[in-house]
Amino acid sequence: MSQYMSEYQVKKDICEIGRRMYEKGFVAANDGNISVKVGPNAVWTTPTGVSKGFMTPDMLVKVSLDGKVIEGKNKPSSEIKMHLRVYKERPDVKAVTHAHPPVATAYAIAGIPLERALLPEAIVNLGTVPIAQYATPGTNEVPDSIVQYLKDYNAVLLANHGALTWGDDLYQAYYRMETLEYFGTVLLHTRMIGRANELDCDKVSALLDLRKRLGLNTGGVPPCSTENKSSLAEDVEKEQLIKTIVEKVTESVLQKLNK
Repeated sequence: MSQYMSEYQVKKDICEIGRRMYEKGFVAANDGNISVKVGPNAVWTTPTGVSKGFMTPDMLVKVSLDGKVIEGKNKPSSEIKMHLRVYKERPDVKAVTHAHPPVATAYAIAGIPLERALLPEAIVNLGTVPIAQYATPGTNEVPDSIVQYLKDYNAVLLANHGALTWGDDLYQAYYRMETLEYFGTVLLHTRMIGRANELDCDKVSALLDLRKRLGLNTGGVPPCSTENKSSLAEDVEKEQLIKTIVEKVTESVLQKLNK
C-alpha cells in the first residue's frame, strides 16, 4: 500500500478540516491554509482568497515542492512557502495546518511560548510550542523564521501572526492545532486564577517516556522543577492552618453566645 492516501480522499479531508477550523473560530474570513503531501514532489493545498469554511474539492490546488502549480484553476496562498519549507526540512511530515486561533495567537502577540508543564496530554501529543520571530506574511522571511524549530517540535507560534502545526497526516496536524489552542486557553485561565501547580520533573520524565513509547520523537521538553512537591506541601499546611483558625474562632464565638 502506498504511504500516501488517495488524492480524492485527501481533497475531501482538506475541505473537512477547513470547515472545522472555521467553525471553531481558528480562522476568520479567508485566513489560514492547509496542505497535504501526496507524493515525493506533490502537495494539495488550499487556494488564496477563499474561506476555509466553504471550500469544495475543485477549489484546491496541487503544487510541486518548489511551488509551481501542477493542477487546479486557482492560485495557492502566498503562505504556501512555509508549508513547503516544512516538507523540505521534514520528509516524514505529510500535512501542515496554519491558523489564527485566538488564545494561541494572543500568546504569539505577547511573546509568550506555550511550554509550561501543566497538561499531560499536551506534553505527550503536542510538546512545547516555541515562538518564531516576526516575519512579514507571504514572504520568504516566514519559512526562514521557522526552520530552526522544524526538527525538534510539532508546532510553532508565529510572532504577531498565528500558529503552524504539522504531522504524519492531516488529522494529526489539525489535532495538534486543537491541542495548542486548548493548552493556551487552560494556561490563560490559570493566569486569571493566579495559581498553577506544574508537574514536577519525575512526572514530566514519565510522560516523555510515554511519548517515546508511542513513537512520538519530537515535541521538545518542558521546563520542570523539583520544588513543586515542597510548595504543594506548604499550600496544604497553610490550608490546614486556616481551617484550624476558623474552627477556633467559631468555637470562641459560640461560647460567648451561649453565656
